[in-house]
Amino acid sequence: IKHAFFSDEVMVVWIVRSFQIPHGKEMVQELTAALPFVKSVILNLNVRDDNVILGDKEQLLFGEHAITDSIHDLKFSISSKSFYQVNPRQTEILYGKALEFAQLTGKEAVLDLYCGVGTISMFLAQQAKHVTGIEIVPQAIRDARKNAALNGIANIDFVCSDAADYAKKLCEQGAHPDVIVVDPPRKGCDVQTIDSMVMMQPKRIVYVSCDPGTLARDLKLLEEKGYRTEIVQPLDMFPFTHHVETVVQLVRKKPDTYIDITVDMDELDLTSSEAKATYDEIKDYIFDKHRVKVSSLYVAQVKQKHGIIERDCYNNSKKDNPKQPQCPPEKVKLIEEALRHFKMIS
Repeated sequence: IKHAFFSDEVMVVWIVRSFQIPHGKEMVQELTAALPFVKSVILNLNVRDDNVILGDKEQLLFGEHAITDSIHDLKFSISSKSFYQVNPRQTEILYGKALEFAQLTGKEAVLDLYCGVGTISMFLAQQAKHVTGIEIVPQAIRDARKNAALNGIANIDFVCSDAADYAKKLCEQGAHPDVIVVDPPRKGCDVQTIDSMVMMQPKRIVYVSCDPGTLARDLKLLEEKGYRTEIVQPLDMFPFTHHVETVVQLVRKKPDTYIDITVDMDELDLTSSEAKATYDEIKDYIFDKHRVKVSSLYVAQVKQKHGIIERDCYNNSKKDNPKQPQCPPEKVKLIEEALRHFKMIS
């Protein structure tokens, strides 16, 4: 049963092993006569042996293929296979929190993974520049597009694709959405989805979760990969049960500290030799081995002699008409020895 709370429309879906059911027409007549708020009756064929509830094939027995509900002035068409929250009053708060945590200004490109029938996407589109919604269920994407048209929302696109595959594709294309919203199933996001999200480097990630366990796991991964959890807001979508829905805001981390480095330009060796040794290293080598001190000026002169071009400040005095001292021959040999040691000359 799907109940559109605000419109009070109800869809009944009978899940069967065969479309040939006895007294089907009579069952529909009795149901709709007794319960006039039932607007749709659908027969869903499921012959699978696993725990998947809905099959792929359907027959419409009564009414329309979809019912309509509204949340926060937005209308939504809901079909039998479309995911739709079961607590509409809390859903409005839930999606409002997702929109609040996205912190949109009207300039952002937003990626909504696991978008379902586009409920969160359309909330976001009201304050974003553009929203792209991704959902693997074809019927949900059809409903999402119908919902966008129904509400006159043009700054939104919906793509039918596996969320992990599409996120990886966007990542490979170099996409950089400003905000990513994820509302995954109970199993949470897989590693590929998380890695792709991180590589796209959104400023914020809004994570909507129905399972605290997988949420904690995924938040830990996102924390390790450069995001910080800012706000965690639980919502009681399922009263008198242990289940809880949670909305989380994550932001991309910035460096906690900055290191100020003061560089003495006279100590830089910006040469074609790829600065294999600094002036201090050359002077220390000579002093440690021969107990002889040499100046940076002498080192620069010897380097220039061997074709290692130096900046003018080593070879020209700041005084007018300078009489620049020249490196003595005995120190030239020591400096050349050091240059060979650091493989700056052969």
